[in-house]
Amino acid sequence: MQVKAVKFGGTSLSDAGQFRKVYDIVKSDESRRYVVASAPGKRHGSDTKVTDMLYACYDMAAAGLPIDAFFDGIRARFDDIIAGLGLDYNLDDEYEYIKSTLRHGAGRDYAASRGEYLSAKILARYLGYDFIDACHVVFFRDDGSFDDEYTYRNLESVLRGHERAVIPGFYGVMPNGTIKTFSRGGSDITGAIVARAANADIYENWTDVSGFLMTDPRIVPSPLQIKTVTYRELRELSYMGAGVLHEDSVFPVRTVGIPINIRNTNDPEERGTMIVSSVNCADLVGSDHVITGIAGKKSFSVIRIEKDRMAYQRGFLRRVFEILDLNGVNVEHIPSGIDTVSVIVHSSELTGKKELLTESLRRAVNPDYIEIQDGLALIAVVGRGMVGKPGVASRIFDAVAGAHINVRMMDQGLGELNVIVGVDESDFESALRAIYSAFVDKQ
Repeated sequence: MQVKAVKFGGTSLSDAGQFRKVYDIVKSDESRRYVVASAPGKRHGSDTKVTDMLYACYDMAAAGLPIDAFFDGIRARFDDIIAGLGLDYNLDDEYEYIKSTLRHGAGRDYAASRGEYLSAKILARYLGYDFIDACHVVFFRDDGSFDDEYTYRNLESVLRGHERAVIPGFYGVMPNGTIKTFSRGGSDITGAIVARAANADIYENWTDVSGFLMTDPRIVPSPLQIKTVTYRELRELSYMGAGVLHEDSVFPVRTVGIPINIRNTNDPEERGTMIVSSVNCADLVGSDHVITGIAGKKSFSVIRIEKDRMAYQRGFLRRVFEILDLNGVNVEHIPSGIDTVSVIVHSSELTGKKELLTESLRRAVNPDYIEIQDGLALIAVVGRGMVGKPGVASRIFDAVAGAHINVRMMDQGLGELNVIVGVDESDFESALRAIYSAFVDKQ
């Protein structure tokens, strides 16, 4: 029998009605043996996620404020789910322990993790599955990095003793026993970790959308769905803002070739998007389009440096990078010419640093000209179908020019998987729509 690891997001577990959908999905396929649960998300647009409620509760406790009245709102969310499911289950002892721990100085990560913990406890009871606390099987190193080898070894051993189990997502444990969380959205990572340790045939990630769309539906109405995407394409799209799946969740399963299937809890018959390891595997499904997807983000800045005969000065770029590193600035892209280099960075990383950074660069490399320009947006055009096909970049430029938009920069990797163009922030939406139209609508 196949083994599937399945993860359900916050919207999939927001209330009792959503829990019932999850029950039906899990029970409809006996191979769905290991389930990773998120904290309850928003039930409607004006609602608050349980994780945000727990963060607020932590802040109140840290400030010495009483938390009983506020915590009652958190308790009510979970009790409403239990009552709506008709479960004979009482979490009063858990609530009191969590409140006491927060009052006595528990960390912010501990507070945030309790949403997943309580959600998984309820789901395990409802499904009739075993409960495995993530703090017993997901481990971090002293420096806060994920301890993959130790986790896989221990989790694999634990899972062998449980035919079916629910594991809370988002958190693990430090060597000193304190709770440590992944970055926000980290339940996706936990799901991938469980899939790897279980040697699963597939990792299903259930959310509130039917997979990836070719671009942002808030900008392009009704964009096409991406049926199949490779890990590399996913990384490029996720990094540039496509937010269906945490960008780091591919690493645990990528090395062992476990595919990821993005599915919709509210439309379980929809096939969703398959995320696969290689081009050959992806080609089994294929694509009618040269590109796989388009994603982008605003709020970038350009540090533009000019220097005659720059290319012949050994160590020039190294000195530039050293200055940026000393000032805590990460480099995103580096389009360059024979006598110029443009360093693209997130604008937020330059806050309060522009004058010092400019002066440090002048002393380090003595440029003929240097300036910092804000207001840049980046658009990534990604696709395995671009490899070896001539004219892709020219189609992008033609599309943007046809919309009367100026391209401020262009960067293409040697792997030909993506082309990144920079435009003024005010032109971002128009440029994205123009590129989508050129590669999808017109085709």
